[in-house]
Amino acid sequence: MATIRERPRKDGGITYTVLWRDGGTRTGKQESEIFPDTLDKAEEKAALFKGLVDMHDQQWPPGWVRGKGFVQEQTQSDRGKDMPFLVWATRRIDKLTGIEERTRADYHRDLLNHVAGVLVHTDVDGKVTEATVSNVTQDDITDWVRAQEDGLVSPEDPEQWSRQPAAPKSIANRHGMLYGIFQAAVEATPPLRAGNPCSKTKLPRADAGTDEEMVFLEHDEWQRLRAELALINGGDGIDIGDVLVATGLRWGELAALQVKDLNLAGSTPTLSVHRAWKRQKDNSLKLGPPKTKKSRRTLALSASTVEILRRNIVAKGPDDFVFTTAWGNPWRHSNYYNRRWLVAVRNAQAKGFQKSPRLHDLRHTHVSWLIAKNIPLPAIQARLGHESITTTVDRYGHLVRALDGEIVAAIQAAMAADDGPGLRLVERLA
Repeated sequence: MATIRERPRKDGGITYTVLWRDGGTRTGKQESEIFPDTLDKAEEKAALFKGLVDMHDQQWPPGWVRGKGFVQEQTQSDRGKDMPFLVWATRRIDKLTGIEERTRADYHRDLLNHVAGVLVHTDVDGKVTEATVSNVTQDDITDWVRAQEDGLVSPEDPEQWSRQPAAPKSIANRHGMLYGIFQAAVEATPPLRAGNPCSKTKLPRADAGTDEEMVFLEHDEWQRLRAELALINGGDGIDIGDVLVATGLRWGELAALQVKDLNLAGSTPTLSVHRAWKRQKDNSLKLGPPKTKKSRRTLALSASTVEILRRNIVAKGPDDFVFTTAWGNPWRHSNYYNRRWLVAVRNAQAKGFQKSPRLHDLRHTHVSWLIAKNIPLPAIQARLGHESITTTVDRYGHLVRALDGEIVAAIQAAMAADDGPGLRLVERLA
């Protein structure tokens, strides 16, 4: 198998060199490919290339140009030919447009860690072969999903995992990536395959497990956590918590709020969401557009929320952030979560508090309070910035069951109306 050797350079950097012998024999020619750390994610790219070499029996991956990667376009004679799936998938990810570089790096990581060596083709006679663009079937995708669910126990230590079982949401995300890659093969000119093997996959139910289950807080439960926040560092975390639960904003949206986004005058004060903090592939943060187009939205504010916002923008200019630390810097999620939120939750639990809410659960709590007040789901969708009403219904539709009494009462009142057609029909039948 190929190996990766880390070699320090005179300038203090590191070069990752993938080494192997041609054909995997001891007498085969020594081959190598170099990935200096001046490249983005050099270590990950070296690991991906090593996987490609191993998948191709210690040969250069087809289409790879030494020192350049997959830079050669297919020639006319190559078009329509089959190729290893990893080669095609790597090319398609590199060519994707309209995505953030962090997302591209995540796709390459998932391809290396969860597809390479896991997605294979099984012939009708049971023989397992390398997955190619055209030979992967619906059964192969189903087998891949099951392998994701089951994980892989380490052969050296039965109590350790070589590959951890994946959560339903993670499987769905990776399946979506595979769907897009295979669809590109279907739509290629000429097509590389007739249909998409991912089109009819039955995925694990997202609600089948308990990981990251939504937590909804009652009003008195929020007050208990709020009281604990008040005891931490002079209560400087209370205002952020209050605004999160009062607006349903995502953390990245709230932390990116600037004074110019607020309109606190007039009969209907509002705040507008124009940007959010985005994590980059090097793990840094940068301001960018919100999560989706509909995430750009304007929210009406309650009087108590207006009061909170007013005191946080005193002496600040239009471009200043609304919520800042004592040093005037915008809050970071890890800072607030670890030093304020998590401390408050643990202190409350030590006093008998039964729930373990994440910071994002304040968004879910906001929705549960709106539903309890009979606010319709389409209005909630607009307030949360969901791209589709389906998202809102899937996540929060079960909470509407709490309104069954009001629904039944409304139907009963309508059927009992003196001038209702339903009543007259009953009378005629009687």
